Amino acid sequence: MTNDTAPTDPAPEPSRPFIAAERVSPGVRVAAAWSWRLLLIGVAVVTVGWLFIRFEDVTVPVTLALLFAALLHPLVAWATGKGLGRATAAVAAVVLAVLVVLGVLAFVVQQSVAGGPELAAEFSQTIDDTRNWLATGPLKIDSDQLHAVSNEMTTWIKAHESFIASHALSTAGLFSRIGAGFLLTVFLLLFFLYDGRGMWNFVTKAVPAAGRERVRGAGAAGFHTLEQYVKATVLVAAIDSIIIGIGLAALGVPLVLPLVVIIFLGAFIPIVGSFVAGFLAVLVALTTQGWLNAVIVLCILVFVMAFEGHILQPFVLGNAVKLHPVAVIVAIALGIMLAGIVGGVLAVPLVAFLDTALRWYPGRPAPVRKDSRLTRWIRRRTVGAADTGRPAPPTADAGADGATDAGPPATGG
Repeated sequence: MTNDTAPTDPAPEPSRPFIAAERVSPGVRVAAAWSWRLLLIGVAVVTVGWLFIRFEDVTVPVTLALLFAALLHPLVAWATGKGLGRATAAVAAVVLAVLVVLGVLAFVVQQSVAGGPELAAEFSQTIDDTRNWLATGPLKIDSDQLHAVSNEMTTWIKAHESFIASHALSTAGLFSRIGAGFLLTVFLLLFFLYDGRGMWNFVTKAVPAAGRERVRGAGAAGFHTLEQYVKATVLVAAIDSIIIGIGLAALGVPLVLPLVVIIFLGAFIPIVGSFVAGFLAVLVALTTQGWLNAVIVLCILVFVMAFEGHILQPFVLGNAVKLHPVAVIVAIALGIMLAGIVGGVLAVPLVAFLDTALRWYPGRPAPVRKDSRLTRWIRRRTVGAADTGRPAPPTADAGADGATDAGPPATGG
């Protein structure tokens, strides 16, 4: 009896690369896999920052228009709900925003020009008092050394007069760029408010059909988070600046209102913005009123920052935007490093937008909206409704997944 079963071939020996890979420890393989991915992400972030700076005359107005659109969208939606045409509502909102911005800037400039000479005289007096204290106080610094330092500073300024003059002359070009950027921002804001949804749907037509729904839904979810962030930031900035302004007025610090406006604008960089801008108030208090009032102003700043971080932001923001403080600080640092002050202002809104947009997917249930304590308090006082957290009501354009078919800025009709 013969055996018809074909002899089985021996298993092939693994190739040399496979054997070499097996000899690498799993920890090293995991570290290598993470390393090249993180390296690619870092290169992408640096490239985006470089492109943002390279084309800042366009990218900055676009991002500012998006932020203002997130702020003004509820106003436009309210006006259209009252029967006003969308075009009329968008124009009215933009005109109101322009008047407020220009009015605030004009007021700050007028107050600064009016109080500038007095502040300069007091600053010179403070320098003289400091010089006398250094010479006659406990340090007993030789007056000849102080005069030598002053002469060196004067010599340096005279040696760099041409550079300072040329830099001052370049300010005209800077103002022209600012004017062009302002007009572009207003133009974009008008169309974002009027037909933002249509513009977003047109842009996302470039996305393959298989992923278009996800991109549009993610954009809508991210823009909703951006709205919540901008509204809360404006309220927090207003409260911060008012508290600090009351303290400055009580101490009799000059230029209170311009300082309040600067602190309000600085608060748009979370955690550090108000504190850094408030140091200008400390400097003014030190210049005009001495060390004691300057220390009191510094204590007011520290109190306001603690009040903002532990009470105000949780009370106002609730769960609408939830970012860890470390993520906020890192985002601000990267934004300033890549794009300067503008990058610091835009970093946290961008992270908040991406945090929501990247976690959204088609078919995801409508998020449970847990309003902030402030919103619940206002609702109880106005309509008496108990708010225990409920799904966000779907809109007319909402699909089965509860997400609107819109993206940033999802403001069009």
